[in-house]
Amino acid sequence: MTAQHAQWGSRLTFILAATGSAVGLGNIWKFPYMVGESGGAGFVLVYLVCIALIGMPVLVAEWLLGRRGGRNPIDTMAKLARERGRSRAWALLGVSGVLVGAVILSFYSVIGGWSLYYTGQAAGAQFAGADAEGVSEIFDRMLASPGTLLVVHTLFMAASVAIVARGLKGGIEMAVRLLMPTLAVLILVLLIYAMFTGHFGAALHYMFALDLDSLTGGTVLAAMGQAFFTLSVGAGIMMAYGSYLGQETDLLSTARTVIAFDTVFALAAGLIIFPIVFANGLETSEGPGLIFVTLPLAFAEMSGGTVIGVLFFVLLSFAALTSSISLLEPAVEFLDERSRLGRVGATVLSGALIWVLGIAALLSFNLWSAPLPVVDLTVFDLLDVMTSQYMLPLNGFFAVLFVGWVLDREQVRRELGLEGVRATLWSLAARVIAPLGVGAVFVAGLT
Repeated sequence: MTAQHAQWGSRLTFILAATGSAVGLGNIWKFPYMVGESGGAGFVLVYLVCIALIGMPVLVAEWLLGRRGGRNPIDTMAKLARERGRSRAWALLGVSGVLVGAVILSFYSVIGGWSLYYTGQAAGAQFAGADAEGVSEIFDRMLASPGTLLVVHTLFMAASVAIVARGLKGGIEMAVRLLMPTLAVLILVLLIYAMFTGHFGAALHYMFALDLDSLTGGTVLAAMGQAFFTLSVGAGIMMAYGSYLGQETDLLSTARTVIAFDTVFALAAGLIIFPIVFANGLETSEGPGLIFVTLPLAFAEMSGGTVIGVLFFVLLSFAALTSSISLLEPAVEFLDERSRLGRVGATVLSGALIWVLGIAALLSFNLWSAPLPVVDLTVFDLLDVMTSQYMLPLNGFFAVLFVGWVLDREQVRRELGLEGVRATLWSLAARVIAPLGVGAVFVAGLT
């Protein structure tokens, strides 16, 4: 069965897959350190508001486009533009989505490899008794070794390829049915542990006791950007996943469910990490190193730290894997539908090309650490900035713009089951609030 004819086995499976795509390193790794850097509760409040007003309309828009097109993102946009008598240039939105998903996966796989490496380090009790210098040395030693990074990057990409190559039902659905409940159990176990650190109340206060002084312009824009990116919109993923959806699926209620799960995972990650940070007298504003440098130091000093460390990095690896398979899917769907490679061939070719680009990204930490001329960024940083600050916001902007202003409004309202006040609110969100919000994220990235 070709990809365009496949459909999700159930609404629950689709919810697990969409949630798995959203709940990745962005939630477990990035969300806590951004909360720490941005002062806590103010960031959390703006994040929650933005994920509802901006994230949800864009998410629904991409699902709706994918379901209507019933094909890969490129052909979907070409088909829908043709039906509305618009320029075929709209297909470039699909092209950009497929490309950005592949580019993100190239460096995402490198970080996913870090989580595999740290799982092994934790299992080998390498953090036990280590001081700050020793923990930092583990991280620095990993980054300085091209061989080590290549091995874990390859293992991570191989796992992603193996899952996606098996197709929608035998691969992606089977993986999310296993990984997502496991992820939820690991989160629950670690959350229960965090409750007994003696500093859980301090973490609750830090994340939810609003201090108006923390609501700066920078905080608002950072929260808006995180709310947008955490849902995996703008990378062709949700359009590809939407192409496997049947008409019986209620997009709005499904979006609310996915956003609720995604938000719970993000908040739980903060409530796991910050009690450990406070209990060990560490800094909340450590930035990206919070997970790979600061927390291992805490694991080194706490009772049962080896077990907790292994659980945490297994959690991080699973979260990364549920996102990586979704990042790979748009490119695979396109090649599967537009070539004679078949599902396995399309996955292997896509994975191999992404793996090669990932090698350039991992060498940014050692052999190619010198910034590139003109842009003054390493390859890793260039790929990150190019996708997160430019391509993702632009893709999300044009997706919601197409749904809000190009598609027939009455047809969209009927498809979403909206009428009266709810229909008016949807139009306001999809046609005004979401485009302006995404536009603000993009402009902020230019400054």
